Amino acid sequence: MLGKPDLQANGYSIDAMRRLARSALPRFVFDFADGAAEDEWTLRRNEAAFDDYIFWPRPLNGAGQRDLSITLFGRTLSMPLILGPTGLAGLFWPQGEQCIARAAAGAGTAFCLSHGSVCTLEDVAALGASPRWMQVFIYRDRGFTRELASRAEAAGYDALVLTTDNQILGKRERDVRNGFSIPPRFGPLDLAAMALKAPWLWRMREELRRINFGNYVRDGENTDIKTLAARMQSLLDQGMNWADVDTLRAQWKGPLILKGVLHPDEAREALRHGIDGIIVSNHGGRQLDGAIGSLDALPAVIEAVEGRIPVLVDGGIRRGADVVKAIALGATACLEGRPHLWGVAVAGEAGVAHVLETFRREIDRVMGLCGVRSVAEIGPHLVSRVSH
Repeated sequence: MLGKPDLQANGYSIDAMRRLARSALPRFVFDFADGAAEDEWTLRRNEAAFDDYIFWPRPLNGAGQRDLSITLFGRTLSMPLILGPTGLAGLFWPQGEQCIARAAAGAGTAFCLSHGSVCTLEDVAALGASPRWMQVFIYRDRGFTRELASRAEAAGYDALVLTTDNQILGKRERDVRNGFSIPPRFGPLDLAAMALKAPWLWRMREELRRINFGNYVRDGENTDIKTLAARMQSLLDQGMNWADVDTLRAQWKGPLILKGVLHPDEAREALRHGIDGIIVSNHGGRQLDGAIGSLDALPAVIEAVEGRIPVLVDGGIRRGADVVKAIALGATACLEGRPHLWGVAVAGEAGVAHVLETFRREIDRVMGLCGVRSVAEIGPHLVSRVSH
């Protein structure tokens, strides 16, 4: 009953891994990761935008050997795909964040730890997995922003990812419908749902008692998850501004990446404030429903930065072909979030490794079929927009 599924036979694509995760998890846990804000239009647009582009392959280019590696912020990554920050990964598998970090390191790519991880940022750093990035926000308590940045520096994180689009929590109606909340409250219906997913419940039987937001725990304070969740929400600052970015820039000496950029004017402003990289993202459609799709926003942001800093894109990445299309449009690399949560939910570290290997094989296959020998050869000549 507790055995892991045959990933090669049943997890043959990212969508297949999603189906396996849906079967493995109680509905309220699956929907927490899978769902988005309100009508979920932006979530759907993130994925559908890739269908607007077609490839123009040139198979006689002699691409018998392909190099998927890139260099980003001075580090070599095995492929142009990074694991983005996903909160409460430890709700999907015991020590979920650690599983994700080890899988990323094993695949030779970077990952970003969520501020809302179950474990602490120090716990993940102790694994030695790298490159590792740390997500932070601008908090009402500016001292806590400084504290997290200082802890990330002391723990040897390679980059800081300042997320700007979570200052007001989006209305995620699947969570509302399921009665799911932060912190998770397990009522009779939830307990019944968990009982129907016996392997997950068995794995998590001890972990569920310890689900917490590790980075928010402070010595001498109430550390129950309800108190910490309330503190997290109270710390979100709707009045954050560029002066706060300047303050963080002055403190953090490593790469500072701005996540949540969609408008080209904001990209240009980021350059003026010394930002080292941009992640074009709408938070996976989990915040502002009706926001522009990430891939739709990418070309204008690319034009705005004029090649001065790397531009990454996050949202709707479900195929290796999506990664290649994004790079053809000018992205340096892509981030994914939900796929690795589906992977960790199905088989822990092995599930995440399988997701990454699935992406790697698909990226390599697309490059080969298109006649592309390296990521550097992927360019606008490779794709065109479909005429409707």
